Amino acid sequence: MTSIAAPAHQYVGGVATVTGTGPFTDLVPAETRQAWSQRGWYADEDLYALFARQAARTPDRDAVIDEHGTTSYAELDRTVRRLAVGLGALGVRPGDVVGVQLPNRALSCAIDLAVASLGAIAMPYPVGRGDRDIRNLLGRAGAVLAIAATAHGDYPCARRTLELADQLPALRSVIAVGRHPAPGCIPLSLVLAADPGEFRHQWPDPNGAARILVSSGSEAEPKMVAYSHNALAGGRGRILADLREPGAEFRALFLVPLGTAFGSYGTAATLAANGGTMLLLPRFDPSSALRLIDRGRPSHVLGVPTMLRKILDHPAVAETDLGSVRAAVLGGSTLDAIMAARIRATMQCAVINLYGSADGVSSHTRLDDPPERDTSSGRPDHSICQLRLVDDELGPVPAGQVGEIVGLGPMTPMGYVDAPELDARYRLPGGWVCSGDLGRLDADGYLHIVGRRKDVIIRGGANVSPAEVEALLLTHPAIIDAACVAVPDPTYGERMCCCIAGTEPLTLAKLCRYLSERGLEPRKLPEHHLLLPALPVNAAGKIDRRTLQQLAAQQFAARAAVAVEAEPPVSRARCGDGPGGSAGRHPG
Repeated sequence: MTSIAAPAHQYVGGVATVTGTGPFTDLVPAETRQAWSQRGWYADEDLYALFARQAARTPDRDAVIDEHGTTSYAELDRTVRRLAVGLGALGVRPGDVVGVQLPNRALSCAIDLAVASLGAIAMPYPVGRGDRDIRNLLGRAGAVLAIAATAHGDYPCARRTLELADQLPALRSVIAVGRHPAPGCIPLSLVLAADPGEFRHQWPDPNGAARILVSSGSEAEPKMVAYSHNALAGGRGRILADLREPGAEFRALFLVPLGTAFGSYGTAATLAANGGTMLLLPRFDPSSALRLIDRGRPSHVLGVPTMLRKILDHPAVAETDLGSVRAAVLGGSTLDAIMAARIRATMQCAVINLYGSADGVSSHTRLDDPPERDTSSGRPDHSICQLRLVDDELGPVPAGQVGEIVGLGPMTPMGYVDAPELDARYRLPGGWVCSGDLGRLDADGYLHIVGRRKDVIIRGGANVSPAEVEALLLTHPAIIDAACVAVPDPTYGERMCCCIAGTEPLTLAKLCRYLSERGLEPRKLPEHHLLLPALPVNAAGKIDRRTLQQLAAQQFAARAAVAVEAEPPVSRARCGDGPGGSAGRHPG
């Protein structure tokens, strides 16, 4: 796509408008947000106000179930008030950024709400991020306070954050959460000792910044995206409202970290906007997930497809009562038809394919969509995010053809944090977001994701979409996980390497034959492959493509030509060694 600089002001009807200041300027015009409010798409209340109403209405309802037990709405509200008073005593003021690195637990939700009540901005990021990411995120966001676990595995999160403070001029304090002391850090117990009777709700602007979403960073440096209270509760909250059965209890098991973009459907969307119950694991493992399903009786399970695959592959699934689950809500990576069918057959529930990103685009299937729609991303909903498909010149593409997805709607974020170059690259006049994703709309209006622009492997001038190849590989009965990455090549520029985790060793020739038999063009066949016990994942639970690219480059980049294993009937030409195909911006 042509790079279009997004100006500091936006234009509606020829009138320039600006909302917000500094790093949290809202690139969506104020008039547009107001129109959404008038249509009832926004509640126009801050996150704590919405939550407090839920707590007043049903104080005894389960708010959070985690490793420590069950917390009611009333109990969570008391913790929120204590935290808000304690954080205020530490100098947290409206507009301040608070970094949060904690595992999934009720405390994480309470901190989100306490920060929101102060008019400050929470920036959660998953445990598992190390020195480089902590320094990068806290520094670029100008965080004044960090709240971190004392340890995650062998990594002392709180202590290391404090030791980085000399490189973080805005950072004033680090609060340590855990049983073990972290010298120099403020223990959480001191913050919680505050008197909740001194709580004062600051009533922040619902269109002001409430949270910074941190992208997974699976392919590049993590992006930070500022979201308002309205965009979280009125945008992401409406998505979850779409997935509820009228009058039914909403109990959501989050397999993903709450510090991820997917995890942002937690506190703001589940508790504040929908009055639901959150079921949380400190870290994902299939055995613990099955026990929590049995004990906590979730109506919805939210995770990436790899997590659901591990749950279904676990022996204990046959002994677990899955009857409460009404829907498996999957996002973060490609969902293949075989996996969707397994979920429906084993869990006897709907499969919701949720397309979305930290950047602010979204579409999803629904409870009443037929199984054949499972691998689509549903029909876009204008009350959440209007989507368009455009070509390189931002013109509309014909129906059924591939284009880049751009979006604008109530869930659209304010803008990128400390990254004007990203606003220039990904935001368009009027607040529209360029997703970088390639998709097409079928004759019935369902969205199908084809891949990402930057993921396209360009081999000798011909474009190949890794997503297309991965979707076919995942239909192989011996393949558990698959990801295709580019390997530098002096002759063709790039070649494709498929990285496989499976139940049996598969040669490249066998893989190519399997793909060919399913209609994949010769020019799209992989030319390298890596067999791994498991594909690496990042802190967000997504496949870590950067690590895979490094592994593939180390093993294959020095080779100027590839000799495909001699296993008939697959020839070199059918494994894509010839130029094949035609050059073009979009694959397929």
